[in-house]
Amino acid sequence: MKNKIVIITGASSGIGEACALAFAAKGAKVVLAARNIDKLNGVAEKIQNKGTEVLAVKCDVSIKDDCKKLVEETIAKFGQVDVLINNAGISMRAIFNDMELNVLEKVMDINFYGTVYCTKYALPHLLKRKGSVVGVSSIAGYVGLPARTGYSASKFAMQGFLDALRTENLKTGLHVMVACPGFTASNIRNTALSSDGSAQGETPRDEGKMMSAEQVADYIVSGVERKKRTLVLTSQGKLVVFLSKFFPKFVEKQVFNHMAQEPDSPIK
Repeated sequence: MKNKIVIITGASSGIGEACALAFAAKGAKVVLAARNIDKLNGVAEKIQNKGTEVLAVKCDVSIKDDCKKLVEETIAKFGQVDVLINNAGISMRAIFNDMELNVLEKVMDINFYGTVYCTKYALPHLLKRKGSVVGVSSIAGYVGLPARTGYSASKFAMQGFLDALRTENLKTGLHVMVACPGFTASNIRNTALSSDGSAQGETPRDEGKMMSAEQVADYIVSGVERKKRTLVLTSQGKLVVFLSKFFPKFVEKQVFNHMAQEPDSPIK
């Protein structure tokens, strides 16, 4: 990763921040993107203090022009793009029957179209470098989660897009990786949207029992270095993905029961 240029979306906290620090520790120069420029500058300062070059760009990945500007500013400063980490994401928690449609649309705009937009503008530069495109997805991209219809849809769509992109580029040298961390300790559940689009505010899960963002970041960096095709993390995640291929009905029942046990679960 020495002197590679790595763009990371959703870099102001959680997995994105951890990835930024992990890539910087490997000698990469990092470009941080997120909507909250104050938090982003805080992450940038941590990286600068370690003697690594960094660029912070305010960017809402659901806006095409923001994604275009992100890549343009990267090229203006560093002249190349070697790795794009599509990490920006938002979750939701509501029964589809009760949910306003704009909630699903917002989740798709950030999780799916944000990946599409950033990849579209970065791709010509990545192809020149035979670089890497990474999508930070979820086990919800393999198995539909109840009360997460919009979130699961966005991750299934992201994975389908990246799988097709990988096949298109079998002979160009482009590396495409889908990373599925499973439940990770981060603020994504605090900011998850409820049925009316308001932030959930409080996580329904025990964050202390989850994989840390730093652990996930280390796996992602290693996956990029080794040019892995997919990363499915946590033993629970691997088991669910495996069983869903052969025993989908059994998995559906287990997933339903598991999600129904969450505090204040909308699943009855």
